[in-house]
Amino acid sequence: MQLLEFARYCEQLEKISGRLEMIDLVAGVLPSLDDRELPLFVRFISGRIFPDWSPLKLGIGPNLLYDAITFVVDGTREDVIGEINRLGDVGLAVEKILTRKKIEGSGAGGRTGTATIQQSLFPQDFDLPAVFREFTAIAEAGGKSSQQAKLSHIQNLFQNITPLEGRYLARLLMEDLRIGMGEGNMRDAIARGFGVEPSLVEHAYQAINDLGEVAILARTGARALEDVHIRLFHPVKMMLAQQGTIGETIRDNGAVAAEFKYDGSRFQFHRSKDASGLYSRKLEDVTTALPDIIEALESATGHDVILDGEVIAVRDGKPLPFQTVLRRFRRKYGVESMREEIRLIPHVFDILYLDGETLIDLPLSERRAKLESAMNAHVAPQLVSDDPAEVETFYQQALDAGHEGIMLKVVASPYTPGVRGKNWIKIKPSVDTLDLAVIGADWGEGKRAHYFGSFLLACQDEQGDLTPLSKVATGFSDEQLGEVFDLLKDRVIASQGKEVSFEPGLVFEIGYSEIQKSPNYESGFALRFPRFIRIRDDKSVDEIETLDSVRERYRNQSK
Repeated sequence: MQLLEFARYCEQLEKISGRLEMIDLVAGVLPSLDDRELPLFVRFISGRIFPDWSPLKLGIGPNLLYDAITFVVDGTREDVIGEINRLGDVGLAVEKILTRKKIEGSGAGGRTGTATIQQSLFPQDFDLPAVFREFTAIAEAGGKSSQQAKLSHIQNLFQNITPLEGRYLARLLMEDLRIGMGEGNMRDAIARGFGVEPSLVEHAYQAINDLGEVAILARTGARALEDVHIRLFHPVKMMLAQQGTIGETIRDNGAVAAEFKYDGSRFQFHRSKDASGLYSRKLEDVTTALPDIIEALESATGHDVILDGEVIAVRDGKPLPFQTVLRRFRRKYGVESMREEIRLIPHVFDILYLDGETLIDLPLSERRAKLESAMNAHVAPQLVSDDPAEVETFYQQALDAGHEGIMLKVVASPYTPGVRGKNWIKIKPSVDTLDLAVIGADWGEGKRAHYFGSFLLACQDEQGDLTPLSKVATGFSDEQLGEVFDLLKDRVIASQGKEVSFEPGLVFEIGYSEIQKSPNYESGFALRFPRFIRIRDDKSVDEIETLDSVRERYRNQSK
């Protein structure tokens, strides 16, 4: 498939409002693709480039994209930024800008204006594998000259494409395609395209964390999807929890497993006979940053395992705040000195894989038994009870020990990677909170005039698209505003007056007193008395609150 054909499919999808019609269109395309094109098409049309488990990341921001576009058009960087600001969409702006592409000079090394127009790497039309090779080269560029190398590859891409291709290539580089083909729609399109059950597609995706590879298996048939296993060093998404109460959870399920809810950072530990690896909640490889955790877990088991747990920082036997843990997770240099400064302890509460056996379909009670038999240390304490008073006592013990609260888990439940549901319930005494994506801001005033002062926040709708829910301006110290500014200043994709829009990537935890219905935001809701709690840089935008969850919170609150 050529990139132009891909862009035309994207254009069709962007014009379709009905979910079923979108699924039908994509399902009709999938069987026509060969085994090289199929996984690339599936990832690209979903707004992804690499599998979720892959360590490869593009590592580019809006500014690098602006520089690359400026190189190939008849205009200045200010012209490019102005067009993006005017249209408020990088893709549409690039499409329009590319109609003014510079004309290549005659002969080798010809010049137009002040920039040399390089010879095309791909004198013929791009196909999807050729585009993917360029993306891979961008992701693998390293060293002191990495930014220049990335810039060169992006320039070569834009020099050889049409404006329509430019619209979707620019969005894909920002990993925000804006056509509505989220994971749920893509799962159903694969199922329909190859005549298999959506539940089989979903289960295979949970295990191998790559819809592109799942599509290849689906073409083979249902049996290939059924015979999928978790793989060592291919991290899977972590199972998620939602809020609830002790009484309600026991009433609905009987005896539940209660565990401490730690104020730390989730990890996934992989061990084979020859190697070990540690992954963050966002599936980033943090093995080299946390050698002490690797040593602790290697000494606790001699088995081949995949473990789910949480790391906390401690001092004088008491847990330290979450942000202290992140200082270790972010560390690339001076790891040994930081190891002495911040002591970390792992707590393991689940096992997904043991000596070649995939365990995610087993009930929690069986997984727990296997975990306890495989580990000689660092297993998180657990209480199984149907007595609300006994669970309340356990809850108070967790708080007294300095932890956030407790988790309640349904003992018969499987492990469902990436799924937030009623099988895991979090209980904590603090104000209700939501994890939301930062998509915009207003400049501050007075002494905060050089920082962003208030922030526009979004949840994700049924299609996985971001929909505005609230603004937040309180709860920040001056130091935190400076940190947030540093994290967001290179993510600006549009600016108009005092308002800016960001490439999504940063997640805030926001406290609030109430959810209200509101016509002021596209979600139809707003937060009353929103307050910044902390940056959740252990979470990706894919893990933020869903609009369905916001609706459920609103209904429960009304009750």
